[in-house]
Amino acid sequence: MKIGILTSGGDCPGLNAVIRGAVLKGIIQGHEFVGFLDGWRGVVEGDVIDIPRTMVRGIAKQGGTILGTSRTNPFENGGGPETIKAHMDRMGIDAIIAIGGEGTLAAAKRLTDVGLKIVGVPKTVDNDLDATDYTFGFDTAVQIATEAIDRLRTTGESHHRCMIAEVMGRHVGWIALHAGMASGAHAILIPENSTSIEQICEWVQEAHDRGRAPLVVVAEGFVTDSMETPHSERGLDTFGRPRLGGIADQLAPEIEARTGIETRATILGHIQRGGVPSAFDRVLATRLGMAAVDAAVDERWGTMVSLNGTDIAHVGFEQALGRLKTVPQHRYDEAAVLFG
Repeated sequence: MKIGILTSGGDCPGLNAVIRGAVLKGIIQGHEFVGFLDGWRGVVEGDVIDIPRTMVRGIAKQGGTILGTSRTNPFENGGGPETIKAHMDRMGIDAIIAIGGEGTLAAAKRLTDVGLKIVGVPKTVDNDLDATDYTFGFDTAVQIATEAIDRLRTTGESHHRCMIAEVMGRHVGWIALHAGMASGAHAILIPENSTSIEQICEWVQEAHDRGRAPLVVVAEGFVTDSMETPHSERGLDTFGRPRLGGIADQLAPEIEARTGIETRATILGHIQRGGVPSAFDRVLATRLGMAAVDAAVDERWGTMVSLNGTDIAHVGFEQALGRLKTVPQHRYDEAAVLFG
């Protein structure tokens, strides 16, 4: 079998480990691999490279993706199932392993619905895909965010300031919750729990009154109880979704005005997606890559590999895409005991 691999959407620590796991296991079984360059763009344009065993040597520890990525919509700019199928037939590619998040897998589902042979690997630092307990990249993003927040805390304490750290997550608060708990934040603000500015200021004031430098961790998709939609001033991405970011800059002057405490905001942004993957993410990504080859061999088209407890499972795209995996209320409640 000749299998094409693509990495699409936002870059993520662990992508190279997936490619390595898939290629090493597949080659042992006698399969051949090619890589589509820059995600769905390479699929639409038929832009591929061979992936021999030597190409994946030692790449599990590298961040980013050796295949490149993009946010190309495979149904636009001359794409579509007919174009993609023609390229696959011309190059003798039997199946595709699509590594990506919500947008990538939604596109993969549409293509499998019309007959293309695709299996998926869930990838997102946001950990928002349903039907899998964790996605690779999340653990690394939390570790990077925690280290950065620890650094913010020391400068906040030196100047007796309130520090606000904005982290990624889109419409879920997993990174904020985990990084906030790990760094001992005095308030964690996530999209799943709308909070008033009065309550936020109360938590900040309580910490300040105890002689602490208040630390607030906020997810980019957080909304106060007076906001209708998350803060977004950068337009839409290729799939029509708003590019979020900047809520920390909105909160900082408001907190300072209400409490009189000097407040600074830091948006961590893309630093959370860069660098080498953690050991956990390398192992998970490798296992998912190997399982994706099994899925292709078993002709489990329209499914993605996922983590169920400590086991690798196979679930339909529709299970992963039916809803976002949000932070459950009880998880937020246990963290909120420590606020203020």
